Amino acid sequence: MQKLNWDDFRVAYIVANAGSLAKAAQILQCNHTTVLRHINRLEEALNVKLFIRHQRGYKLTDSGYILNDAMPDIDAQFVALEDKLQSVQQDFSGKVRITTVTSYSSLLAPAMQAFRQQYPKVRIELLATDEVVPAQSGVVHVALRAGPKPQEPDLIVRHVVSLKMAYYASQSYVDTFGLPECEEQMNEHQWLMPDKSKYHIPFIHQVIKRLSNESIVYSSNQFLDIQSAVISGMGIGPVSEIEANKHAHLIELDSSTLFATDYIGSLWYTYHKDLKDNAKVKALCDFLINHTRHLSV
Repeated sequence: MQKLNWDDFRVAYIVANAGSLAKAAQILQCNHTTVLRHINRLEEALNVKLFIRHQRGYKLTDSGYILNDAMPDIDAQFVALEDKLQSVQQDFSGKVRITTVTSYSSLLAPAMQAFRQQYPKVRIELLATDEVVPAQSGVVHVALRAGPKPQEPDLIVRHVVSLKMAYYASQSYVDTFGLPECEEQMNEHQWLMPDKSKYHIPFIHQVIKRLSNESIVYSSNQFLDIQSAVISGMGIGPVSEIEANKHAHLIELDSSTLFATDYIGSLWYTYHKDLKDNAKVKALCDFLINHTRHLSV
């Protein structure tokens, strides 16, 4: 049997999920010939076929399905091993993998820029997603979580910044339509709201339950999309105070007579207790807290 190459396994896993050489090559930032070489080499080394090739893409064989099911756990174990080895060597080099909610990822840039200026050998990989990536999975080093303080065991949690959201409209919208002054007037306006995946958030739910379907003229699963629509003048919607302060033409809705108070949440820096001695993880936390302190309400 030929010697197995771990990179070949990783490439095969990416092809399995991408469905084609072209898409996999785009993810890997290489040409499709290189991807094909990895696949052919792995199949030759294993003496099995992992893919059925046809015009519409690459489909998994039974062996391919076994590989695809096993790879996430194997990859997580390699990442965890890398983390433990790098924790021993505290020389501020290598990668730090971070995940955070999409709406807040842009807040991190100034802190990460300052961090890299001091530690130029450190490379940062950011995964922006609204899904919670478990710390024990080994996929990331650090998670920046929004909402109530995370309570999972084995997590180290530090408060980064408080974040306020309120409902806003642009000056052009207000000039044309005004703003609702009582609950009865809410359905006379055009509302820009997150989709049903965000209805569980009290700040969203207390407005949604007062609106008819016809009043919600625009929805998205991303808060950033809603903010952009509000800024463009499409209607009334939730915007973070940090973003609103950048746009002088935004008018805050006085919600005191319509529904409960504005939403104030928090951003939490979390990492697994196994990384408690990792100098990069701890230093990055200090940078984030220091650089976001002025954003607190």
